[in-house]
Amino acid sequence: MSTPNSRYLFIFPGQGSQYPGIGRDLYERFSLVQKIYDEASRVLGFDVAELSFHDPRAEINLTRFTQPILLTHSIACLEAFREVTGRRIVASCAAGHSLGEYTALVAAGALSFEAAVKLVGKRGELMGTYGDGEMAAFPLDIDTVRPVAEANYCAVAACNLPEQTVLGGRSDDLDRVTEELAADHPRRRATRLKTEGAFHTYYMVEAASRFRESLRSVALASPQIDVLSNFSGGIHDPDPERIKSKLFLQLFHPVLWHANLLTAGDRNPTAIIEFGGGIGRGDTPDAKRPNLEGIVKKTFRGKDTPPAYHAVINERSLEKTAQAILE
Repeated sequence: MSTPNSRYLFIFPGQGSQYPGIGRDLYERFSLVQKIYDEASRVLGFDVAELSFHDPRAEINLTRFTQPILLTHSIACLEAFREVTGRRIVASCAAGHSLGEYTALVAAGALSFEAAVKLVGKRGELMGTYGDGEMAAFPLDIDTVRPVAEANYCAVAACNLPEQTVLGGRSDDLDRVTEELAADHPRRRATRLKTEGAFHTYYMVEAASRFRESLRSVALASPQIDVLSNFSGGIHDPDPERIKSKLFLQLFHPVLWHANLLTAGDRNPTAIIEFGGGIGRGDTPDAKRPNLEGIVKKTFRGKDTPPAYHAVINERSLEKTAQAILE
């Protein structure tokens, strides 16, 4: 078990951290990872390993596939870490960005992996089918961005940092927002995101309405550790039905990720470990870097004793993190 003075926050990324080849290195090394991928394939009805490692039909970026692939990879990273560390590292809190919130609930014992991968498979299918619009990230605070967004029929989709706000809207509406903000803030360039819709905005209401039945029927228990809610920015109520309602609302309300990290920071974690995903231009798992690292480090930069940051996103980072924590 982890030492009494160690407080670990486990975090999990969302869409945007998938890539062809994801998970292949851990799959080749760990039999337990192979079992995780086999279970995901059985539940979903397609070969998750084949799609993750080779992506033969260029489908990995389709939301219906992206979401279960990322959840599977994140849980594979977590279980490989637990095996290497002899299950001595226990989190006191878990959090995830958007899709990652479901992975956090699995890590907290509230959802079985089987139930979660089935649930996010349906979530991704509905979001891809009934969603509309696009998303863009702006290196500006919400008070600056929101009035311009709302004047152009766009909505805030995520608050990642005090000066990183994500908007959702139709392409032409986002173009107008981008042009207006660029005129006033020429050095702050927006980044258009590769998504199939304006997630976490009113464009997801139809998908959320259809997803409600899946949430209603899923077996969800009280988490064994605290789990952060993207919708509220605080800790989930342990009541499973209240958790389901927050997951429903999360689909068409902003992800309050910065608020999540501040809530976690109030508990003075000694270390944060990010599991799963990967970003960067390299083609192999070893070449990738963690998705949430920059946001985490910026959030805790001003603290007198910021928590140590670690990641488990591939075999190399697994070994590095396990060595650092077990020293």
